[in-house]
Amino acid sequence: MGKTVIPIGPYHPLQEEPEFFTLTVDGETVIDIDVRIGYNHRGIEKLSESRVFENSTFLVERICGICSTSHPYAYTRAVEDIFPMEVPIRAKFIRTIIAEGERIHSHLLWLGLAGHFLGYNTVYMWAWKLREEILDVMEILSGNRNNYAMFKPGGVRRDINAEDIPICLKKIDSIVPTLVMLKMAVLDDPVLHARLKGVGVMSYQEAIDFSALGPTSRASGVARDVRKDSPYGAYDELDWDMIVTENGDVFDKAVIRILEMFESIKITKYCLEHLPDGPIDANIKDVPVGEGIGHIEAPRGETFHYVKSDGTNRPVRHKVRAPTFMNLPTYKATVKGQTISDATIILAAIDPCYCCTERVAVKNEKGVRLYNGQDLVRLCREKTDRMRKGMAPK
Repeated sequence: MGKTVIPIGPYHPLQEEPEFFTLTVDGETVIDIDVRIGYNHRGIEKLSESRVFENSTFLVERICGICSTSHPYAYTRAVEDIFPMEVPIRAKFIRTIIAEGERIHSHLLWLGLAGHFLGYNTVYMWAWKLREEILDVMEILSGNRNNYAMFKPGGVRRDINAEDIPICLKKIDSIVPTLVMLKMAVLDDPVLHARLKGVGVMSYQEAIDFSALGPTSRASGVARDVRKDSPYGAYDELDWDMIVTENGDVFDKAVIRILEMFESIKITKYCLEHLPDGPIDANIKDVPVGEGIGHIEAPRGETFHYVKSDGTNRPVRHKVRAPTFMNLPTYKATVKGQTISDATIILAAIDPCYCCTERVAVKNEKGVRLYNGQDLVRLCREKTDRMRKGMAPK
């Protein structure tokens, strides 16, 4: 049989966001893959330059609804790095609580979707039911189920009320028995073992070569986690384990996320039970001239923000790098040699977030402007016209 090219996307039922993959197959076997990004242009970095430092926090919170803590956490750390300055300890604990709550509900979302993709809808329904309990906790603590608006340079916007802590602890405890059941269902189910073990394998060296991040790399034996390697928040105050496995397949990526949820529950409960007294905000007035970087361990891996200040009340440059941008190229290692039926779950195994990934260059390496805003609108309209003509009946 000859080689065939199968397009997946940019609009596909499996993908909640537009991205374009082309699989080259020989019969049922994938022999090559090409990944094309660039189907979302929202101009987050440029928009940030027109907002004061504090308001950019709300902007980056909307890069991704599921990462609505990861980006403001990394951004505020970047602003604080310009000083540098020390965030109050109570604010650090509150930040950690919100970040780990997001990690739990993000992993539950992925687990449910993975079950759905595999036709295992019992896992899908149970995982998303549990996720609702965690979202309830986030609503109690912040007033919102997503986009919590808790972070600001120098600390947090809202304190945690003492009377809310027992309610949150009770809700967190309530999900543990079902989460244990889900863990056993995944770890012991022979059908899932047959479906996921040995599928989409990425070796330790390939994870290093592709600079993979988060559960995608830790499933291949790479013991890297920003919370351990460069502690921030309250993580250096706590006793918790980094989950690392060795096989690098889709099954291990599922195991990593399931076991990480138990560690996140442990971290969240400790922070709620041992929340220190004190202020929640360092009350930053002015940001000096300088550059700062902030990186945190998001549910998908390291999220990185760079901020440059000229001493005014808004950044002159704001750069964002999300973990999916680094994990996308790993498809070159994991999909080749696999069957078409496995390609979609392998693509989903990194928990991709395409809206976090998109960017557009407007200057070349010499600093010469390539496009302005009008140029981008013109190019978009021209492409739309070409597509419309191509779809017209002949």
